Amino acid sequence: MADDASPLVQRRRLSAELRNLRQEKKLTQQEVAKAMVWSLSKMIRVENAETSISVNDLKVLLGYYEIKDEEKTAYLITLARAAGKRGWWRGQSYSKVAPKELLKLIDYESAASSVRQFETMYVPGILQTRDYARAVLQNFYADEPAAEMADLRTRREDQLTREDVQFTFLLDEPVIQRLAGGPSVMRQQLQRLVDVAGQPNVTIRVVPFSAGLHPGSGPFEIIQFADAADEYAVFIETERGDFITDKPEDTQKYLKAFDRIMQISLRPEDSVARIHEVAKAMA
Repeated sequence: MADDASPLVQRRRLSAELRNLRQEKKLTQQEVAKAMVWSLSKMIRVENAETSISVNDLKVLLGYYEIKDEEKTAYLITLARAAGKRGWWRGQSYSKVAPKELLKLIDYESAASSVRQFETMYVPGILQTRDYARAVLQNFYADEPAAEMADLRTRREDQLTREDVQFTFLLDEPVIQRLAGGPSVMRQQLQRLVDVAGQPNVTIRVVPFSAGLHPGSGPFEIIQFADAADEYAVFIETERGDFITDKPEDTQKYLKAFDRIMQISLRPEDSVARIHEVAKAMA
């Protein structure tokens, strides 16, 4: 087990182990929930890696499953302890101001082997400079300071230095054309995109106006999990609010849309040239 795996990865590993143990005993979720004096919803959340399980509860559960193997028990307890840890983004200062779905997205990003993101209006949060992030957030939170949110967005950039994660960003051309925070702020932001695009694990491509219509009706992000290459989750931004889904019928739909948009986007080198051109044109 990798010591540096994210809490979500550990929780996913533990949930898979517990689900297998239950199925080996030919027990239903309802039967286990009743024996553990849990609600059925809690049982489902534990097996779906949506919530962690305490070490004490785990020991009781393993007893119910009649697990005698000490090595196996020790391994699962280690997983439970690692899964119960909180990432820096779960700190109190961020939890008070950040939407729950955004914190959940960062959980998922920490467990990713690849991230594919399409944006239509703003530079993706993980790529934003602090000044650009402040300008964007002030557009949404005009009556209150959003320093914590700006800090949260820019701290996410640490994920980009993980060599084990491949990032691909598709930016609709209005993203690089739309002024945010003034020309100086925007030029710095565009230079940030150029710099990041030089990293071996990051690809940035612009979808030009000339490409015409495409299936990207709104922004979305696809996370591919490090511990299961064929499993994905999609973060979708809508006017009604943001949400995350891992249903295969949803994830496959967005994977296909992403591939179609990428086919009509500029090549990486041409995208960087286009970003340079826009930056120079800003007075």
